[in-house]
Amino acid sequence: MKSIVLETKALTKTFRGNDEKALDRVSLRIPGGCVYGLLGPNGAGKSTLLKIITGMVQPDEGQVLFKGQPWSRQALAKTGVLIEIPPLYGNLSARENLLVRTTALGLPESRISQVLETVELTDTGKKKAGKFSLGMKQRLGIAAALLSEPELLILDEPTNGLDPFGIQKLRSMLREFASGGMTVLVSSHILGEVEQMADHIGILSGGVLGYQGGMPQKGHLEELFTKVVEKNRKGEWQA
Repeated sequence: MKSIVLETKALTKTFRGNDEKALDRVSLRIPGGCVYGLLGPNGAGKSTLLKIITGMVQPDEGQVLFKGQPWSRQALAKTGVLIEIPPLYGNLSARENLLVRTTALGLPESRISQVLETVELTDTGKKKAGKFSLGMKQRLGIAAALLSEPELLILDEPTNGLDPFGIQKLRSMLREFASGGMTVLVSSHILGEVEQMADHIGILSGGVLGYQGGMPQKGHLEELFTKVVEKNRKGEWQA
């Protein structure tokens, strides 16, 4: 049995001015060397959960554990994160963007060429990141997250806005990461993509983790997702 790399215990969060809980006692268990798909409709609490895991938001209750130990700066150093829009400098090239980060984090410059090759951005030259396609920006954001050679990679809705070719490339990349021993946590509301890339899934709806476990048999994910969402939804999808 694979060891648990990331675990949350009864995470609860309520934002000021909102009577409903954004997260209600959410307990994840994510094995090492897998792609874990965190599924849920818009407004389910996925981004809030990821921000708590990465220390960007503090929970009202609960705990985050990395390899069995309470979350710390040391754990964050072993984690690569891309939440929402890639934090890029539009007036800098791909290499220059990564140089800013390696300098700030005290990482060797040699990592820049390595991660650019990993995400297939070695031929962008002096082209400014502001001129990149959305798919290229996403890959550069992932490259930045990989600079520290993380054991855990966390991506929030990484396929948003990508064309089918870009989605396929991203899917293959994440599978390769997991095959190499990295643990990948991906949030998404696109069932078909998660079904093709994830080993384990959690379904979040109304701030409640309604299901956690292995991927159901092919063709049954939508049925499971619908059942969980209908049971726990509090306002997702409402305009």
